Amino acid sequence: MTEPIAFPAAVPAQAHQLNLRQLQEDSLDSLYVATCLAGLGLIILGAQFPEALGPHWAGYPMFLLSYPAYRLLKGHYLAHAWLLVASWLASALAVVVSLPVAPAPSLLVVPVAMATLLISAPAGALTGLGASVAIVAAVWANPAALSPAGGALAGALVWGVLALLWLSLRPMHKSLRWSWDHYEQARVQVEQARDTQADLKQALRDLAEAGAQAVRLNQLLSAARRAAEEAERAKAEFVANVSHELRTPLNMIIGFTEMIMRSPGVYAADIPPALLADLGVVYRNSEHLSSLIDDVLDLSQMEAGRMALTRERVALAEIVEAAVVAVRPLFESKGLYLKTDVPADLPVLFCDRTRIREVVLNLLSNAGRFTEQGGVHVHARQEGAEIVVSVADTGPGIAAADQGRLFQPFEQVDGSTRRRWGGTGLGLTISKRFVELHGGHMGLESRVGAGATFYFRLPVDPPVAGEAGVFRWVSPEWEYRQRARPALAPVVSPRPRLLVVERDGTLQRLLGRYLDEVEIVAAGTLEEALDEMARTPAHALVCNAASVAQALQSLNGAALPEGVPAILCSVPGISQAAAELGVRDYLIKPVSRERLLGALERLGLSQGTVLIVDDEPEARRLFWRMLASADRDYRVLATASGKEALEILQSERPDCVLLDLVMPDMDGFRLLEILSQDPALAGIPTIVISALDPLGQPIVSSAFAVTRKGGLALHELLACIDGARRVLGHA
Repeated sequence: MTEPIAFPAAVPAQAHQLNLRQLQEDSLDSLYVATCLAGLGLIILGAQFPEALGPHWAGYPMFLLSYPAYRLLKGHYLAHAWLLVASWLASALAVVVSLPVAPAPSLLVVPVAMATLLISAPAGALTGLGASVAIVAAVWANPAALSPAGGALAGALVWGVLALLWLSLRPMHKSLRWSWDHYEQARVQVEQARDTQADLKQALRDLAEAGAQAVRLNQLLSAARRAAEEAERAKAEFVANVSHELRTPLNMIIGFTEMIMRSPGVYAADIPPALLADLGVVYRNSEHLSSLIDDVLDLSQMEAGRMALTRERVALAEIVEAAVVAVRPLFESKGLYLKTDVPADLPVLFCDRTRIREVVLNLLSNAGRFTEQGGVHVHARQEGAEIVVSVADTGPGIAAADQGRLFQPFEQVDGSTRRRWGGTGLGLTISKRFVELHGGHMGLESRVGAGATFYFRLPVDPPVAGEAGVFRWVSPEWEYRQRARPALAPVVSPRPRLLVVERDGTLQRLLGRYLDEVEIVAAGTLEEALDEMARTPAHALVCNAASVAQALQSLNGAALPEGVPAILCSVPGISQAAAELGVRDYLIKPVSRERLLGALERLGLSQGTVLIVDDEPEARRLFWRMLASADRDYRVLATASGKEALEILQSERPDCVLLDLVMPDMDGFRLLEILSQDPALAGIPTIVISALDPLGQPIVSSAFAVTRKGGLALHELLACIDGARRVLGHA
């Protein structure tokens, strides 16, 4: 902010006098020259006309005193000025004395005026006083030459001119003082303007330097952003590759164990029951590994901000009870107690039931694994607008130095390979992310030897406005009538029912994984879905179509039930991945026997030659056993590389190809490209069997639409828009 300009105070009178004196000094040289010339003229004219102008010596004071005195007194203004006035006064007195005529005394006006103009008004008055004395002396000395009346007239002329000059000089002095004051003010303002301009130039230089620094910082930020994006891409590739590497051997384990357990006759006529029991353990642990892969993928989805939550009103006691039931066998096997303290009057939570149950289950599982004596106590309480759930154990406790890294991925208190307790270090990380997705917080309180208490806070209501929309229709004057006897009918909590219309099970698999408390019914076509809704009502119809616009047009002409919304989306799943690759089907490992035989049935292939192309020998043997166990006449060929498969395809024409995409020498993508370019081989049906999941892409659906027979009311439309804004706008 610019400071106001401070105007200077009134300039002292000496400054104006000095300024006036400069103007007077400029005219003094010209007056000396004029005086010298005037004196010379009087001398010459007096010599030529002595009768008319008097004696010629009257001009000598003006001529002789002017130039020499000016040269001698150079630099002394007052001396110069008084000498000039004195020369004119002397010449005028000489004329008055030597030329006794009436107009002669009027010459005394010149030195008086000169003293007033060149020196000051008091100097003019002093000179006028001298002139008056000279006039009186002239009248007294020679009354005949200068009468008293003439002397009085001459004196009046002198003082009149003096008064006129004084009156005229006063405005000039005021004007000069005013001009000087404003000059000083203008000078100060100019100086301040120069200082301000200098400050502005400095500010511009600083701004230019800051701009250059900002450009450099932006370049560094862009480089850092590119590095972060590259790291994110590398991490996504790492997750995909790891999941592929895990799913490939897991496919072998689950497939073989499932084959042995379900079709033991393929291997031997009589398999010992103990072996089947052990295989059941292998199968269960393999399923656990499969869930671990899902945890890794969930963590990747949460870090990318693409984790889906399904919120609903649910009582915390139900969530805790479900987790306690699942983990109680672990506590009973170790002789530990498991106590719960969840008040019944806690408000219901608006949360994802499945995710919060996973959080409680994970905390209980960790507490049970690390506790050897005593047990675990689960406590819930309300603090303001939040509900706090704590899980306290009597285990060994956790040191303060180790508490900070417990919530980091793949971190444990004992990270060595010789640690006593197992685990991957993902449970607490995923649980913490689930709580934070709900707007909550998870923490830890522990001391070594005193057990550990893990707790998390969840808001009762989501932090958005307009949550209690329907309660404004509830009237407090309504009468409440208590039931006189308890109801005998069993209490049934109906699950929301979604009817999914799609060709493959892509969307069904997603909904079944993320919507745990929702009943999902599949239908292949819209007609089948309408028939199913006619038999059993559904809360919503979900259509997965390649084109949302075409599906919306088809729904507009369909007889949808009144009030049932239709949700349309386009999830590029298995069918689209198969269409992009130009294959008939796409199976994701681990592949069960039913899925493989079902894919062959969709091709109408109940017999014929099947070529298996996979670089893993266990995978080839597994698929061969699956085909051999079927009651069909299949001839199986197998190869480990794409090049050998191409040679087999050129020599023999199989009825179907089971193709893995990731192979060392020639991968499945290249083999499919070669087959599509060869007219003789392009017609062979191909089924891709791979661990690469096409749903691992960042964009799951490119379009989303909602429609309902009868349209949407205003409040419903506004609620839908606000919900889309909150979800898609990250508000």
